[in-house]
Amino acid sequence: MTSNGTSAVAQKVGPALSGRVDWVDYAKGICIIMVVMMHSVLGVELAAGENGFMHSFVTFAKPFRMPDFFLISGLFLALVIDRDWRTYLDRKVVHFAYFYVLWVTIQFGFKAPGFAAESGWAHAGYLYLESFIEPFGTLWFIYQLPIFFVVTKATRRLPPLLIWSVAVILEMAHFSTGWTAIDEFGARFVYFYTGYLFADAVFALSDRARTQPVVALVTLALWAIVNEALVKAGASEWPMISLMLGLAGAGAVVTVATLLARAQWIDFIRFCGEHSIVIYLAFFLPMAATRTLLLRTGIVHDVGVVSLMVTLVALFGALAIWQTAIRFGANFLFERPDAFWIAPKKLAPTLQPAE
Repeated sequence: MTSNGTSAVAQKVGPALSGRVDWVDYAKGICIIMVVMMHSVLGVELAAGENGFMHSFVTFAKPFRMPDFFLISGLFLALVIDRDWRTYLDRKVVHFAYFYVLWVTIQFGFKAPGFAAESGWAHAGYLYLESFIEPFGTLWFIYQLPIFFVVTKATRRLPPLLIWSVAVILEMAHFSTGWTAIDEFGARFVYFYTGYLFADAVFALSDRARTQPVVALVTLALWAIVNEALVKAGASEWPMISLMLGLAGAGAVVTVATLLARAQWIDFIRFCGEHSIVIYLAFFLPMAATRTLLLRTGIVHDVGVVSLMVTLVALFGALAIWQTAIRFGANFLFERPDAFWIAPKKLAPTLQPAE
């Protein structure tokens, strides 16, 4: 990172400041697909009481699924971290807070009757209020991300390697307080800060994969073997090993994303990455509905096939909900209305961040 804090990332992508970085969208697409798959598969297996063939994909991706998402989220932070606090908070806190409040209310609206049937409406109301200090359901990522943004800017004047070292220690501590925001901060902040602090190295890795695809493929094969072996051995969550697998897996996703972008293959993954926030917010509705329908009717008996079907419907269903909202003028579900901006919308063009 250069002395002015912007890093060489800005210099590398300067000519494309008004656009997007292709491999980043592919990486985000891979991440959001893995997240939807995880929730879909584990939900089906829990309800069915048995595992299917999709379970192996979920366990393989566990060491790096969320680390890569957070690393990509911090990748372009150096370009905006020096903005004034008002603008920064608008883009990095209010933006996510709006969607969290809106969609936690929507999710809770679907689940509240069940909560009320179990323990009464008063307790259901308590659970709703609790969701503002204890992230609710699938939405914990956009609850956690603003915390990372604020902490990183607030510690801007401290030695970066000191902050990164503390983050490493927190990850290796594997502490569990029972509070999601605290526990996930300890487990994930190192990856977000790594994306911010070592963005140049991440872009350099992508460049090498793009220019040396054969070497990249060989390296990916070796990584996959090691990752799978450690997961099967039950060592993937050991201190230090979990960190190494998280960082290595994030690098693997960057490499795969770069190769896909280089070949312009499977554009659907890139499309998912470009609209990852849309999928993340809305996938729970088609996921839950499809899971309930398939398991109650029993028309498909194989748990793995059910899991795959639920995953696909969750992905395409979220995109369908987004398009329906746009068509019927309900843009507020996925676009923050003017009333909820606390800083001017128009700024100097900047690279699209991983949000």
